[in-house]
Amino acid sequence: MIDSKYFKEYRNALGFTNQSSVKKFFGAKDVLANIDLTYIKDLNYRLKEIVEKINSVSYYKLSPTKIEEFTNINIQVVFQKLADNGILPKLNNQGRRTEDVYFSWMRGFVVSSYFTHSLSQIFMIKSSFIQMIGDDDLKDLNTFKRTPKADLEITIDNEKIRVEIQSGFQGNNDIKQHKVLEAKRVLQEEDLKSILIHFDLFNGQVAFVRLDNIQSDDINWITRQQMEGQTVFNIEQNYFKWKLIEKPPFFDELEIL
Repeated sequence: MIDSKYFKEYRNALGFTNQSSVKKFFGAKDVLANIDLTYIKDLNYRLKEIVEKINSVSYYKLSPTKIEEFTNINIQVVFQKLADNGILPKLNNQGRRTEDVYFSWMRGFVVSSYFTHSLSQIFMIKSSFIQMIGDDDLKDLNTFKRTPKADLEITIDNEKIRVEIQSGFQGNNDIKQHKVLEAKRVLQEEDLKSILIHFDLFNGQVAFVRLDNIQSDDINWITRQQMEGQTVFNIEQNYFKWKLIEKPPFFDELEIL
């Protein structure tokens, strides 16, 4: 008789104890492609070039010595940590090759790190008051993940504020819906306000958005077909308050809290 009992016996005879392992085997999902280290080297060099170009036009420039130190710490050292801790080969996202997922994550990480000094000027606080709270851990794959949690927590006049940092490189400036929902949850459950600072590096401008104030019926909610039909909040032009080539505004001038 051909039934579910036979199916299980057949799979056991093949040497598999569960259905998922059979699917992985036949689909070669358990076979990891070798990392193209030459490609990674080229991507790291492009990250360095991106930082240098941004630095060449930024109001707060790093000196040539400082920029070399920055790129070494935030690109080469971080890459080595990801490789040493076994995270690099397991980076994947809906079939994209590991190297491209790595570059996408690193690009956002490097940009956020570069503008930390500018953030301290904007918020008129010392860098020590800017606390990293995101879930990306360079040592543990289980905590190296993308979640809605904000990247930073900043204390201003004894009030803690969540700050999400993101970068745009193609001219499309959107906020994913789950980030807005998380901001609303944090406000309701923890009484913490959330803002997003969006660096549009394609156009050289920066937007400041109060995340937990975005209404569900706002006309700027759209569907991005190129993002697999995701619902996103499109950041319209009036949110952009800072030209990257000029001195950044002070936060209290923005009046978004």
